[in-house]
Amino acid sequence: MTGEAGSESSGAILTAIRRAFDADASSPVTQTGTGALPSIFPVSDLAAASVAAAGLALAELVEARFGKRPGVAVDRRLAGQWFARSLAPQGWEPPPPWDPVAGDYPAADGWIRLHTNAPHHRDAALRVLGAAPERAAVAAAVAHWRADELEGAVVAAGGCAATMRSSDSWAAHPQGAAVGREPLVAWEPGPDDRAAGPDGLAAARPERPLAGLRVLDLTRVLAGPVATRFLAGYGAAVLRLDPPGWDEPGVVPEMTLGKACARLDLKDPAGRARVEDLLAGADVLVHGYRSDALARLGLDAGARARLRPGLIDVSLDAYGWTGPWRERRGFDSLVQMSSGIAEAGMRRAGADRPVPLPVQALDHATGYLMAAAVLHGLTRRLATGRGLAARASLARTAALLISAPPAAPEPAPAALARADFADAPESTAWGPALRLRPPLTVDGAPMHWDRPAGPLGAAEPSW
Repeated sequence: MTGEAGSESSGAILTAIRRAFDADASSPVTQTGTGALPSIFPVSDLAAASVAAAGLALAELVEARFGKRPGVAVDRRLAGQWFARSLAPQGWEPPPPWDPVAGDYPAADGWIRLHTNAPHHRDAALRVLGAAPERAAVAAAVAHWRADELEGAVVAAGGCAATMRSSDSWAAHPQGAAVGREPLVAWEPGPDDRAAGPDGLAAARPERPLAGLRVLDLTRVLAGPVATRFLAGYGAAVLRLDPPGWDEPGVVPEMTLGKACARLDLKDPAGRARVEDLLAGADVLVHGYRSDALARLGLDAGARARLRPGLIDVSLDAYGWTGPWRERRGFDSLVQMSSGIAEAGMRRAGADRPVPLPVQALDHATGYLMAAAVLHGLTRRLATGRGLAARASLARTAALLISAPPAAPEPAPAALARADFADAPESTAWGPALRLRPPLTVDGAPMHWDRPAGPLGAAEPSW
């Protein structure tokens, strides 16, 4: 990177990402903004580098489509803020982001984290523990368990939990070892389907380079929605599908910006048929189902490619795509516990409990990598007519962060001021709110969204 706020760690992270994309290492990125989120890990550098990667991939696509590569600049301070929260409600408050039972608990031999934001995940943990849905009751029950045994029992019951491990312990674990052998982004070319039809960019313009692109979004908190929010910011038509009854109220105002949000039950034959119709009309599919889930619904990779020849198919997994945990449910906070991030934070701080990253950085960074993968796939499709599949995981992004050079000490970023937000309030479904200015500048193509944030299920499942 170039600019006043470049650093060894941000440069190293961006270099690793460029390598994963086989990207031109000479393309410059101007970086501005000072201050760093407080962490022993270079979180602000990860934020800046992942946002820059998405910007570089967009610039590559603009050059392929229109013949001129625009300049790319990242505000490192704003990038870190977007990893935390981009929305400042005016006169209303979103629900809390965490269920009261969710969190870290001391077990008989260490620490464990329970992720209970989804009601069925909470119910699974409470069944295993035989506890009431109260924090004190859960803590008393957890204290009688060995952490690994409770983790295994909760996962077997359909819940989500993670023992706190050190990075050395994770590296020696079969899953940690498997993730260590995986690429940051795994690529697989689609079938040779050059007669697939339009590339989805016929309506694109230099100032709105993704106009007309149809993106089918089958993701939930948080990485996938970050990716599709980015694509919507440059004109893509994003249709998000959620199952009946699903909600994530603490983050919906953050993550539905620019998207149409509908509901379909993929387990119902009629719902699955409708999804197949939507997929046939899509240019891009972004999904976060576990590796076995879509296959059980008859929508494995081969079926998806047949439904939409030339599809750009980008998928997300928590714990990696190989190894014994490749089908395990997981979230950013759990991967931080498993991979050694929370333990390293605790040890370095001399704390008596896990110390995670100050933001859900694995989710957000992976989201920008997924957006970059979509854009890279579109560029390749312009050249070859073929689709492309890409896979990313939170655990592999964690490995990228852990391996980065430590950042030089910096003060915290300056507090947000009114000038950091858009001039006009956003009319969300819950009330007016100020949205942070974008952390990325791509010359000639301003990032902006065509619809405000709204609730899940408010739209029809159609293009």
